[in-house]
Formats: sequence, structure tokens, C-alpha cells
Amino acid sequence: MVLDGLRSDKGQILVCVTRSAAYFPDCSKDPDKRHLIVPARRGAVSLGSVAPGGYAIAIIHDENGNGRLDTFAGIPREGVGFSRNPVIRFGAPSFKSASFAVAGAPVDQPIRLKYFL
Repeated sequence: MVLDGLRSDKGQILVCVTRSAAYFPDCSKDPDKRHLIVPARRGAVSLGSVAPGGYAIAIIHDENGNGRLDTFAGIPREGVGFSRNPVIRFGAPSFKSASFAVAGAPVDQPIRLKYFL
């Protein structure tokens, strides 16, 4: 996956990868999730090998490093992004709009972070 639109190199990037619509976008309770925490930086982030299937990725730019998405009146104060870069209106996009297929070959998934405040 390649991150684009990061507004600063402060904090960390929280990455959540799931195969289940029931656990998207917060896959913290998904027993099969892949969760990564990496330093905030532009460019590629490797998710490693994953089994073939349908996946969706949710990204948080945790600028203050507190391990969660900070909001104000329900609006994210930190950057968010999703696989396939779906339009974000009120709330997170659906799993279907963010899902992509992995069939065995490497998959590049460019993700553009969005900031609302």
C-alpha cells in the first residue's frame, strides 16, 4: 500500500486490514485482522503476504500518538483513508466500496489520506 496526502510526519499510522464487513472499519475485534502501527511517513507500507480473498483497509494518521482516532463533534481531527479511496461523506465508507481482491500476485493499493479539521 502507498500512502499519499500525509500532512505531517508526526505520530504514527494505524493500519487495519480485514476480510469481514462486520469488522470494518474498526477491525480491532476481528480475530483474523492484520493490524500494523508504523511511523508516519509518506510512501510504501508493506502489509506482507495475505491469503487470496477480498480485503478492505482502514488507515488513521494518529498524529498525537495516542493510539486512536480523535474527533470533534463526530468529525475526525486526524487523517483517515481507505482502500480504493471511496468518497467519504457522513461516516466511514462501506466495506463493499473499500474492498479489493487479492488473487496471489502482489497488489498495490494507493491510499489518499483525508483531513477534515
